[in-house]
Amino acid sequence: MKRVAITGAGTINALGHSVPETLSAMAEGRCGIGPLKFRDVERLQVQIGAQVQGYVEEDHWSRQQIALYDRFTQFALIAAAQAVDQSGLSIDGELADRAGVILGTSGGGLSTQDENFRVVYEEGKNRVHPFVVPRLMANAATSHVSMIHGLRGPSYAVSTACASSNHAMGQAFQMVRSGAAPVMLTGGSEAMLCFGGVKAWEGLRVMSRDACRPFCATRNGMVQGEGAAVYVFEDWDHAMARRAEILAEVAGFAMTSDASDIVMPSQDGASRAMAGALADAGLAHEEVGYINAHGTGTAANDRTECAAIAQVFGDHAARLMASSTKAMHGHCIGGTGAIELLACILALRDDVVAPTIGHQKADPECPLDVVPNEARDARVDVALSNAFAFGGLNAVLALRRV
Repeated sequence: MKRVAITGAGTINALGHSVPETLSAMAEGRCGIGPLKFRDVERLQVQIGAQVQGYVEEDHWSRQQIALYDRFTQFALIAAAQAVDQSGLSIDGELADRAGVILGTSGGGLSTQDENFRVVYEEGKNRVHPFVVPRLMANAATSHVSMIHGLRGPSYAVSTACASSNHAMGQAFQMVRSGAAPVMLTGGSEAMLCFGGVKAWEGLRVMSRDACRPFCATRNGMVQGEGAAVYVFEDWDHAMARRAEILAEVAGFAMTSDASDIVMPSQDGASRAMAGALADAGLAHEEVGYINAHGTGTAANDRTECAAIAQVFGDHAARLMASSTKAMHGHCIGGTGAIELLACILALRDDVVAPTIGHQKADPECPLDVVPNEARDARVDVALSNAFAFGGLNAVLALRRV
């Protein structure tokens, strides 16, 4: 089994248009949540979200490209370009034949779908743009990343709701570790902040109208976000041979199914995923210093996740740090695990643990060190990244300091 290195990272999200901007915002405890700005937002009950600000698609793409790229694809392409650039990889020849892309998304081209429903049902037109299907399909971002970077190896999209990008990264990790591919681009992207996307989530009655406060006694729901993060996962020996900078090591991965309820989380499913990731990595519970929690800001998720952490880590649960960065960048649904992996890299590489901002009052049913409100300087050697999705599908990554 081969070791797997992360040699490149890229992102665009509500906290920044790059990895340095995002890590700086996380370290500062900055909030990217604010008033939503799009057509008919005044018709929504929930009018806040973590939108990518200062983004003008015409600054990045030609008219022909905009006709082909939904917003979620645009985000993925920006993040992938940053990741490949940082990695310093030259992907051609035999490497291009074996390298691939696995990206996660929950909604795919939801903005395209929303716009074209309006064209047909609101405006009464009988024709839509011929590229509607290529824009909205879930694999659009994966396909365009593979084409732009000439990646001809195993490539596909993963859609498992809020765990999509963790499942994608876990699959990419397994491909590199097994020797099936020396290099994989992986992560996730989501752009659900449109009228239909927010209206659908309103129906679940899990959304906050003022702020996301994970693990806080005064929390009142989640807040949606958008964005993408993409990484270069590379065979360790391949990376070392070309003297690449290694951001962190992906050490283990596990995925489980609750097989119980379509929306209610399960302590058992979450526990088995965390324990499985540690076992896969050959790590002891006591080695974990930080967990980037799923931490959505709903009572059901927060309390179940805390109980699962206590079940897995026992007495050590009181000594490890477990923060949720969703209070800053929102819940980016299928892209959220990829963006949150940056917080793990921040802890493992820069000795800074991102905080759970907006924390007002401790919840006695969440008795963990959630790093409230301010980032903390601390050495972390092992970190977990949790993702627990509707449908009861769980995916946990274990990362190790280099």
